[in-house]
Amino acid sequence: MSQTYFIGVDIGTTSTKAITFSESGQVKSIGNQTYPLLVPQPAWAEQNPETIFKAVIAAIHDALAEASLAKSQIAAVSFSGAMHSVIAVDAQGYPLTQAIIWADNRSTAQTAWLKQDGSGHRLYRRTGTPLHPMSVLPKLLWLRQVQPECFQQAAKFISIKEYVLHRLLARYVVDYAMASATGLFNLAQLQWDEEAMAMAGIRPNQLSEPVPTTHILQGMNCRDAQAMGLAPTTPIVVGATDGVLANLGVGAISPQQVAITIGTSSAVRTVVAKPITDAKGRTFCYALTPDHWVIGGPSNNGGIVLRWLRDGFCQLEMAQAIRQGVDPYDWMVQAALQVPAGAEGLLCLPFLAGERAPYWNPNARGIFFGVGLHHHKAHFIRAVMEGVLFAVYSIHLALQDLAGAAVEIRASGGFVRSNPWCQMLADILGCEVLIPHVYEASAVGAAVLGMSAMGAIARLQDVDDLIGIARRHTPNRSLADTYQPLFSLYERIYHRVTEELEELAAYQPQN
Repeated sequence: MSQTYFIGVDIGTTSTKAITFSESGQVKSIGNQTYPLLVPQPAWAEQNPETIFKAVIAAIHDALAEASLAKSQIAAVSFSGAMHSVIAVDAQGYPLTQAIIWADNRSTAQTAWLKQDGSGHRLYRRTGTPLHPMSVLPKLLWLRQVQPECFQQAAKFISIKEYVLHRLLARYVVDYAMASATGLFNLAQLQWDEEAMAMAGIRPNQLSEPVPTTHILQGMNCRDAQAMGLAPTTPIVVGATDGVLANLGVGAISPQQVAITIGTSSAVRTVVAKPITDAKGRTFCYALTPDHWVIGGPSNNGGIVLRWLRDGFCQLEMAQAIRQGVDPYDWMVQAALQVPAGAEGLLCLPFLAGERAPYWNPNARGIFFGVGLHHHKAHFIRAVMEGVLFAVYSIHLALQDLAGAAVEIRASGGFVRSNPWCQMLADILGCEVLIPHVYEASAVGAAVLGMSAMGAIARLQDVDDLIGIARRHTPNRSLADTYQPLFSLYERIYHRVTEELEELAAYQPQN
């Protein structure tokens, strides 16, 4: 008897990945389609909805083609998607805007207005989404104020995943996880928040129907089903967001298990039994299932900072590495390892893209502190790698305040391909870091959620039987002692220059 497979699709910031996942927990194939991040103006970050849709079709097609599976072997397709995107669409579902994504900071002024009188913080306590330009609420305010004609013409405001599902199935639905990341969704009532909608100036019928993450849709249009290699009757599980599914994909869904993801951006998350928000507003709270709520915080600045350093300052080395058949990132890591921990007194505050948790400051900027004549390129690489992990550590500490100390940390994302960087994380956190076999945690999480929706597993905790641990990184205690005072200095520097960062963000060069 042939084995049954589930397809997990992760619609990400710079690529869409589709995996075929067996009932026994094996990834048989991966389809990957990349696309550009659009930055038409400073502080803007967008995606083209049609480009994303085509990438989804192609990624699923490629995964199925590589696996050589029959249509009858696919039990369901389940979706993961990046949070906080919004597209205005007309009555026919045609996009009136690009997808304005999580990295977009154009609504900084609207966010500041929401924070003025305290109503914004009360809204956060109800919706679980911190006040920041990433949130859909201030994005809608920006559209309403800056592009009023487009705002008035819009029939719906939807995420990129909702756009894909509507194209496939002609239904406007949004899972509780994606809805809870908009700043418009009441966590206690599991429905759209009336005050938030009033602030945004929208009606309930301009938002999709909220449904559980395990909700199943059927009836794909035949053209797209054929293009993907699927039967039109294949069940589609609505799925959840990349963040909460990354926890599921690495098996971190029990209390005090922490998942850390470092890809383009980064995040630290843990699962609790009921919604929890932070009196200080440092963390998010998003739905997975009625009994699983994910709390944590994201950083805007993960691997994107190392890529900035590579592309802007390591071009000669990058070209040489490519000629020698060496990954440029491997060269950078090896260069960093020639420098002692702490980069001989060079600190990096890696806020090149502003910052989210725990500071939620879109005006934060990157800082190299302590530069001396003895510092060379390798020092800057090491300082960037450590700075990205200091940002992760600051979120980890905030999370501990709410959920208690972690008993287990599981890591995923592109950075786990680098053993030295993972070891550096263990040294900075001062605790063991586990690396699961599968790197694509959100896509695996989507597939596992699809298995749960279809009854292939009895409970989400059964993911432990599917996810194996590839390696463990035990902290070097002497290095942990080295990093602690440097992290304390890192935090003090940030808090002492916040006013100057605000002033710099407002700076306009004279013509």
